[in-house]
Amino acid sequence: MNSDPLAEKLFEMKLIGIYEKYPWMHDEISMQDFIRLFPVIYKQGKPMELNKPAFELDKAVFLEVLVAFKQSFG
Repeated sequence: MNSDPLAEKLFEMKLIGIYEKYPWMHDEISMQDFIRLFPVIYKQGKPMELNKPAFELDKAVFLEVLVAFKQSFG
């Protein structure tokens, strides 16, 4: 399993930015739990696409997470 610590940290920072952007989320879930919703899993050295978490998440927020993932791991 080859990981990219820089890309992972960048993705985490983008997730924090998304979390901070939506104050309503603070009442629903903690920042650490929000970050844990999107684990980066590697298969043959490449990060796997993210799946929508079981947590009820707005489509627009999930789209932002997907964009952040693509920007981080391009």
